[in-house]
Amino acid sequence: MKGSLSARIFAGLFAGLIIGSMIQYLFTGVAFLNDGVVGLAEGVGGMFVSLIKLMVVPLVYISIVTGICELRDINSFGRLGSKTFGLYIVNTILSIAAAILVGVIFQPGLGASLPHGASDAVELATTETPNIGAMLVGIVPSNPVQAFASGDMLQIIFMAILTGLAIQGLGTTAAPAVRAFRMANEVMMKLVGLVMTLAPYGVFALMISLGATLEADTLMSVAGYVALVVVVLGFWILVAYPLAVWLTTGIRPGAFRKATREQLLFSLSTASSNATIPVTMRTLTEKLGVSRAIAGFGVPLGATINMSGSAIYITLAAIFAANISGTPIPAGDLLTVGVTVLLMSVGVGGVPGGAVVMAGVLLHQMGLPIEAMAIIMAVDRINDMFCTASNVVGDTAVNTIVAKMEGNPDSLEEAAGLAPAQEPK
Repeated sequence: MKGSLSARIFAGLFAGLIIGSMIQYLFTGVAFLNDGVVGLAEGVGGMFVSLIKLMVVPLVYISIVTGICELRDINSFGRLGSKTFGLYIVNTILSIAAAILVGVIFQPGLGASLPHGASDAVELATTETPNIGAMLVGIVPSNPVQAFASGDMLQIIFMAILTGLAIQGLGTTAAPAVRAFRMANEVMMKLVGLVMTLAPYGVFALMISLGATLEADTLMSVAGYVALVVVVLGFWILVAYPLAVWLTTGIRPGAFRKATREQLLFSLSTASSNATIPVTMRTLTEKLGVSRAIAGFGVPLGATINMSGSAIYITLAAIFAANISGTPIPAGDLLTVGVTVLLMSVGVGGVPGGAVVMAGVLLHQMGLPIEAMAIIMAVDRINDMFCTASNVVGDTAVNTIVAKMEGNPDSLEEAAGLAPAQEPK
């Protein structure tokens, strides 16, 4: 296939859906197509999903450790660090709350069903989850090897945080360890990139399988789920962030949207927060007048922990997958799901496909079948584009607000209160 990755994935998605639907509705009695071709597509699609899941544990652990190593100067920068970090976390929490509210109101996937009776065999793991207190106690693992082997993501995240803090505490002595984790993170990002080059073929196979087995109402439900994710993320990008900036800085929503237009289009085309960092820096410094000190500090930090778009995506994907599996998430477990998404969103890689890896982790923990993951994977590229756009525009909004709060200092030392501000000449 030629063309951009996005174009190839879309081509694979629609071609697979058309072929699968033709097999189901036009060639129902052809055994070769229904058994051979569809069976082969199911095998190839399952292998692709397994390949994604293969990267989950090392990606989460390494990316969180690396991210914490990059944050080792926050304490030195006082107010700037605490305000930037705090706003990023608040942004993610509000995003999760909005996604849960929208998911509860619209219930994407409700009434649809998975093929081959998958929904009859699944048992939603969240119905057996402990309360928040018990969950927090269970975060501390007694056996780290078992935690990695079982894929207990909360325990893995806890160990990653401890490892990162320990490396920070060693200072310059731990420079080799920092370099090792940075290199390991680069390897994982490259691995994700390599796997995503196979995405057009994986999505093609998944859509043949889904098109040949899903009923029409389920296909419409999938389209509704995609539309819901895009609408919520679009609202966050075009309404929520501009209003927040206007209320705190005085920059009108239209001016903010105009300033972030190039950043928005670039992030939609690349679906990569990391690749958009230079454009985000340019948007902040040249179009919104934010000092290079604040932009240089806040943008890399945001690319690591400000994953509000990913949080919205993962939350709605979990609600959709649970509904389509015939086991809606009980209202009492939504808070547990929200806390889990908050912790997982920190480990989302800033590359195409990073959010769907975390979505796969959550679906696995909820005990949902592979068919649910296959549907999420098949339409991931569409959702991931807007997910990335929300992440990077959120970075711009937060840093613009921080610049206003801090008086837009010209140096990090001035921002931290380590050096007196220069008097204007």
